[in-house]
Amino acid sequence: MSQTLLALAQAGLLDSQLGQLLVVLIGMLIVMVVGRVVLKIAWRLVTIAVVVVGAALLLSTFGLL
Repeated sequence: MSQTLLALAQAGLLDSQLGQLLVVLIGMLIVMVVGRVVLKIAWRLVTIAVVVVGAALLLSTFGLL
């Protein structure tokens, strides 16, 4: 990633405001994609936890746990 930024800087693309804006937008895009993947995993973990805790509550209510 740093090599890409170095190449952009050497090409003079980061000297303009539009070039800097492009770099910031690409950075935001990367953060959003990574965040989306992490949230997808988090939703699955929370769903599994709710099912497990709900089952444990039902079993303990009926004296089976």
